[in-house]
Amino acid sequence: MFKGFYTVATGMIAQQRKTEILTNNMANANTPGFKADQSTIRSFPDMLLSARGTTNIPTEKGINTLKATEIGALNTGVYLQETLANYTQGTLIETNLTTDIALLNGAMPIDQESGQAGTIFFRLEHPEGGEAYTRNGNFTIDGQGYLVNPQGLYVLSDQGERIQLQNEDFQLSQDGRILVDGQQVATLGVAFSANPDVLIKQDNGLFRSIDGEMLPSAYGQDGVTFALQQNYIEGSNVDAAQSMTELLTAYRAFEANQKVLQAYDKSMDKAVNEIGKV
Repeated sequence: MFKGFYTVATGMIAQQRKTEILTNNMANANTPGFKADQSTIRSFPDMLLSARGTTNIPTEKGINTLKATEIGALNTGVYLQETLANYTQGTLIETNLTTDIALLNGAMPIDQESGQAGTIFFRLEHPEGGEAYTRNGNFTIDGQGYLVNPQGLYVLSDQGERIQLQNEDFQLSQDGRILVDGQQVATLGVAFSANPDVLIKQDNGLFRSIDGEMLPSAYGQDGVTFALQQNYIEGSNVDAAQSMTELLTAYRAFEANQKVLQAYDKSMDKAVNEIGKV
C-alpha cells in the first residue's frame, strides 16, 4: 500500500509542475517574442514483483526448495522529464514604430542529432559578459542614442558592436542593413542556433548558450534564409485556447490522483485505528 502512496504522489507532483508551466505560458500570451514552454511526462521503469515460497519435494528426507512465483509488473510513478521551448514563428503585430523590428524565419536547416529545425535570434550584450539572445524586437533608443531592448541591454550589430543611432529616424532593410539618410551605418546582428533545445531560457525572454559561448552569425549560413520587418514585432506563439484545455486536463489529473491518495489515507487510518484494536 505504501508503494501506492509514492505512485500517486509522483503523479501529483508532475501535474503540479505541468500546471505551473502552462500558467506561465498563458501569463505571457501577450509578451512580444515569447516562446511557449512544452513539457514531457515519462513513467519510471516498471518493477517486476514475485512471491517467494517453498515447495516440498516428496523424498525420504523431505527436502524443501525455494520457489519464486511471478506476480506481475508494478508501475512506480511518473516524472516531468524535461521542459523545452517551442521555437515556432509567432504572429506579426504592426506597431508603426521604427524601433520595433520582427524576425521572419525562412528556410532553417534540420539538426541531424535532434531532428529539430534551427532558429535565429537578435544579438544582445549581456551585462555579465558575452551575449544573450532574444526574439523580442520591441527596441527603443536610450539617452545616449544606443538601440536597446526593454531591459536596457544593448542590441549588437553583426560585428558584435553597439548600435548608435541618435534618434528614431532610420530605415531597416529586410536583409538587416540599418540606413540613416540613405547611408548604411550598421547591420543588425542576427545569430543562428542549429539546435536551440540546448539553449538556456532565462527571464525576460532571453536565451543564453551553454557556458556563455557565442552563437554564429546567421548571415551567410548555409541553408539559412530570413528577413527583418521594421514597424512590426513578433507576438507570442502561445495558443491560449490549447493551453487552457491542457491546463484543465492537468488540473483534473491532479484531482484524480488526490482522490486516490485520500482513499489510501482512509484505508491506512482504518488499518491503524480500527483493525489494530481487535
